[in-house]
Amino acid sequence: MEDKYRTIAAPTEGLYKEKGSKFIAKAYAVYSEDEVKEVLQALRKEYFDARHHCYAYLLGADRAIYRANDDGEPNHSAGDPILGQIKSAGLSNVLVVVIRYFGGTKLGVSGLIHAYKTATAEALSQADLIERHETSFLTIQFGYEQMNEVMKLVKDHELPVRQQDFNLDCRLTLEARKGLVPQLQEQFEKLETRVVVSE
Repeated sequence: MEDKYRTIAAPTEGLYKEKGSKFIAKAYAVYSEDEVKEVLQALRKEYFDARHHCYAYLLGADRAIYRANDDGEPNHSAGDPILGQIKSAGLSNVLVVVIRYFGGTKLGVSGLIHAYKTATAEALSQADLIERHETSFLTIQFGYEQMNEVMKLVKDHELPVRQQDFNLDCRLTLEARKGLVPQLQEQFEKLETRVVVSE
């Protein structure tokens, strides 16, 4: 199933110093572009006196969503080297932000590429790597008379229940591996339940 990916278990940090400049790399597991924005905002606030906050991220099991940002450094001297390190580590759903404090001496483009690459590699080398599966959410709507059959499927597939509501009719939101969703959808629909899939 193509829904597997490797990411980092917890945030990590790396540091590289060159000619008075300090490059602080911070790596995070992230699951959406909104989350990326939140992390960036928090870091810009915390390190408000830094010259640059360069970053790159890669999202999804297929690693199709990615971005590299030089934040005022010369083109391709910061974001791309950061992204290159995430890619070569074979990771996804990872954001690395490298915060630069300028030391007064220019490093040149090749010096910058080396600095951003090294700081990122240092942060990623500290990380514990974990394998995860991409998931989707299934919202199942059904009557009380179908409760036993529905709950048996939930138990058989060990599906985590993320929300439940048993008022007039029953509604469950379940998390499932993306690769299993079509099969699960079919099984729930056989029980004559209403199924809505969301990311």
